[in-house]
Amino acid sequence: LLLLHGWAQEAQALAPLADALHAEFPQAAVLVPESATPADGGRRGRMWYSIEGLQQSLDTWPARVAEQLLPLQAWVLAQQQRLGVGPQATCLGGFSQGAILSLELVARHDGIAGRVLAFGGRFVAPPEQAPQHTTLHFFHGSDDTVFPVDGLRQTLDHLAARQGDATIDIAHGVGHQLH
Repeated sequence: LLLLHGWAQEAQALAPLADALHAEFPQAAVLVPESATPADGGRRGRMWYSIEGLQQSLDTWPARVAEQLLPLQAWVLAQQQRLGVGPQATCLGGFSQGAILSLELVARHDGIAGRVLAFGGRFVAPPEQAPQHTTLHFFHGSDDTVFPVDGLRQTLDHLAARQGDATIDIAHGVGHQLH
């Protein structure tokens, strides 16, 4: 289980999720790396990519995310090799930025992981082809204003039309948070 934190967070923010997953799957290794980059805007915590200026120009978002995928892919493959775990037994996941990176990685490298747990995250843009070797599980708050749930429902329809395997769990009264 490889979990990636969100923007302006540290790996410790995922400790409750990591503990819950480890309790459910005690034989599994649960790894929660921390990004090396401090969050922009003077915020506490770390980030996988900058969000500066994204409100004004979403055109830069795909490139910022894509820039992180090669190092993430290398890290995932290295952990699989180190632990002797194959792709189908690998679960990638995270919150917000971590979920986005997980989803985008499997969209480009279908089968690098058997499943993705995406908490409060989405694709930068729905993929042309739905992953065929990776099951996607979306966990989202009904009151999420960063990534409104209606957009996620459209994404699930998009994936279903392309024979993708995806589920969604919506927590009512929850915003953009890992709860």
